[in-house]
Amino acid sequence: MPSKSELLRLIPKVDDLINNEKITEAAQNACRQVVLDSIREQVDETRKRILLMEEHEAAELDAGRLVDEIILRVLSKNEMSLKKAVNATGVILHTNLGRAPLNRGIKEAVWEIAENYSTLEYNVETGARGSRYDHVQGLIAKIAGAEAAMAVNNNAAAILLALSTLAKGCKVAVSRGELVEIGGSFRVPEIMEQSGAKLVEVGATNKTHLSDYRKAAEGGVEGGGAGALLKVHTSNYKIVGFTEEVPLAELVKLGSEYSIPVIHDLGSGALIDLAKYGVSGEPTVQESILSGADVVCFSGDKLLGGPQAGIIAGKKSAIDKMKKNPLTRAFRIDKLTLAALEATLRLYLDPESAVSSIPVLSMMTMPLKTIEERSARLCSLLAGKLQDCTVFVEDGHSQVGGGAMPLQNLPSKIVNIKPARLTVQELESRLRGSKPPVIVRIHKDHVCLDVRTMRDEEFPLVADAFEEALNSVGDFEEFWE
Repeated sequence: MPSKSELLRLIPKVDDLINNEKITEAAQNACRQVVLDSIREQVDETRKRILLMEEHEAAELDAGRLVDEIILRVLSKNEMSLKKAVNATGVILHTNLGRAPLNRGIKEAVWEIAENYSTLEYNVETGARGSRYDHVQGLIAKIAGAEAAMAVNNNAAAILLALSTLAKGCKVAVSRGELVEIGGSFRVPEIMEQSGAKLVEVGATNKTHLSDYRKAAEGGVEGGGAGALLKVHTSNYKIVGFTEEVPLAELVKLGSEYSIPVIHDLGSGALIDLAKYGVSGEPTVQESILSGADVVCFSGDKLLGGPQAGIIAGKKSAIDKMKKNPLTRAFRIDKLTLAALEATLRLYLDPESAVSSIPVLSMMTMPLKTIEERSARLCSLLAGKLQDCTVFVEDGHSQVGGGAMPLQNLPSKIVNIKPARLTVQELESRLRGSKPPVIVRIHKDHVCLDVRTMRDEEFPLVADAFEEALNSVGDFEEFWE
């Protein structure tokens, strides 16, 4: 049995490894520095492992396995950290998985802007500097029925900009039942504080009356009248039972009476009434604009189904003021987001077509019969490949996700897999390590797949990922045997 010192001498030199034919072939798309770093790291790690061994544990070094480990390091270093994933969870707007997937047809429009110079802030008619907001404001205004519009990088920025512009240094009345946390521990009171506005809580958690807002407008709360009224759509939770809230239209009348602006944080931003497709619970942007709110703010990457953006629509006088706010530059969206947003908004010019062509809307309105057929097809594919697993379909529910429609469960059919030789936790972990990662749910000791959030062409990829996960022995073992 070789000693530690003998094993250390058996480790190939870095120069020999970098010229190793197997490493060279596998790492042809990686730069030399990445290969060199990987070799050095793996050699150092091997040396440390040998030194930590007891003498009686020493065995011959497996040089072939060392090469394989180096190749794995090179490939790992050469991969993008941000990568495509298969969403088999049934959560349509999965925040951790990037929320709304975009319509495939717009990729050419986005790539054309990405690889070329563009008219981002150039007016081709006058030859002078233009505004990046011009590319989408007309579309948003037309679809929403607003006087004017603009877009920033997310809805939190939209609200912060609106409050900073229209109510900085002023009191802003908000119902206690609408002081929401919007995710990532960002809360309405904190956003308001950053804007320079002063929060005035009105009403109770479950009931707020028009008289509560009126009292704030008149200065009956902490002295001095409110400078704005803010209504926040509670898109990520619902208060049910003994409740009452003031309709937006009534707040608008009150704001007009006291000459103070009304801001509506709509959140999810539905541009189509989905009730006719059996999906209810969200007011539309058009309804808010029609109610007369000065400013309506909503997300671009939720129910709208576009890229991450914060969209502001409403009265031209308010929007013009916001465009001049210094914060606007800090919150502006880049050219790629703008291209994706414009291309997505153009799909809304034909609302019926938008429902079928925008992935989020298509998933939400997918007929149960279609889901049944697709689930049966995936179940059959998996059952044919996975001999040691129980595979079956049962009733279940999908979720909208993304802080939208918290009470809306979408009936679905769930493909369940019960492995015989692994725990479901081990299987789920291995699926996350597949290429691309397959993200699943675990329920009642089964791995669950919901086809509502999967594309048909992903079915074979998922089947291959399951087969590899069930047949692999995990990571490479020790270098010594």
